[in-house]
Amino acid sequence: METIAVIGLGYVGLPLALRFAEVGCGVIGVDNDPEKVEALAAGRSYIGHIPADKLAALRSDRFEATTDLARVAEADAIILCVPTPLDEHLQPDLSYVVGTVEAILPHLRPGQTVALESTTYPGTTDEEIAGRIEERGLTVGEDVFVVFSPEREDPGRLDFTLQTIPKVVGGVTPACLERGIALYERIVDRVVAMSSTRAAEMTKLLENIHRAVNIGLVNEMKTVADAMGIDIHEVIDAAATKPFGFVPYRPGPGLGGHCIPIDPFYLTWKAREYGVNTRFIELAGEINRAMPAWVVHKIGEALNGHRKPIAGSRILILGIAYKKNVDDMRETPAAEIMTLLEERGAVLSYSDPHVPTFKKMRNYRFALESVPLDAETLRDQDCVVLVTDHDDFDYELIERHAPLLIDTRGRFRGNRDDRIVPA
Repeated sequence: METIAVIGLGYVGLPLALRFAEVGCGVIGVDNDPEKVEALAAGRSYIGHIPADKLAALRSDRFEATTDLARVAEADAIILCVPTPLDEHLQPDLSYVVGTVEAILPHLRPGQTVALESTTYPGTTDEEIAGRIEERGLTVGEDVFVVFSPEREDPGRLDFTLQTIPKVVGGVTPACLERGIALYERIVDRVVAMSSTRAAEMTKLLENIHRAVNIGLVNEMKTVADAMGIDIHEVIDAAATKPFGFVPYRPGPGLGGHCIPIDPFYLTWKAREYGVNTRFIELAGEINRAMPAWVVHKIGEALNGHRKPIAGSRILILGIAYKKNVDDMRETPAAEIMTLLEERGAVLSYSDPHVPTFKKMRNYRFALESVPLDAETLRDQDCVVLVTDHDDFDYELIERHAPLLIDTRGRFRGNRDDRIVPA
């Protein structure tokens, strides 16, 4: 039985580990968080869209979770699923990747495959992984085989699975590519072979930049339409009736998730090394990052219309996950909206059926727990802000009892009640 080590058991690593176990591989799941390891040992899921009944592999002898990174020596393949965030200056932070590579180097042995799934700029796999391995005296492509295969997770999505989403794979050498294909074709229906790790790295960036730019466009169109008194969602629906040349994107309160708000800046940073300015990409990023402030401005205008300031107003945030029907708060625009409101003196609360307690984030801290969404809670507010439109919310109840409702998702479109303000 082939053994796969997956480092990082988060939203990317855990589904990947479970899939390898499902097809009969032995899996060593490694994470530096002992609480995650303890939860998996007890058969508990800490990711909302992966319920406990999906953890059947944990009850077999094919899966073991540990905090001991030295266990990677037992694996035939090692897959890195660690974070690649931005620092406070929007510069790539590769400390998790580099730190993990440095930590596994003493445990590498000939014959192993090392794969990076974390999204990053072109050249990372060659420079930060292959280069470090060769400094240890191991030849990449002969002793150790290094590949890049970007994750394509979309938490909560039901129409595509890890198995059915094609897997892009690039190798440092042809032999590395061959090993990468053999590794991933066990768990996916289709492997897309690339000419290099750099081409594979660029592919993931293009996918996410495509979305970021189009979301930036539609967010800007929303602000223009709002100023003109036009329903942007009506416009999008009408444009989408054209059978060619248009793909509908929906505006929102800002970008969230680990990929779309972050990945474009990995490319803009690397492009400067080649003397290239990515003005189009950076402009979209500026627009998307400005959306939480625009939403707060709309909240202030709406409260002013009711002769109330933001300071002292009771404001209920509906949904703090970055997208509906998941518990994922990474880069959620709700956190920035809440911060801006708190700075202006608002009295905040939130309700989210998927996030019972506000999770600790690198740049945001709120000692809050989700409040029940009922008529009394709604009536007790000065303003209710729909940030994430979970399907679990009772929208009829919200519409009936919210004294002032700011709708950032177009959920109440078509309603002419002056208590409901699109944002």
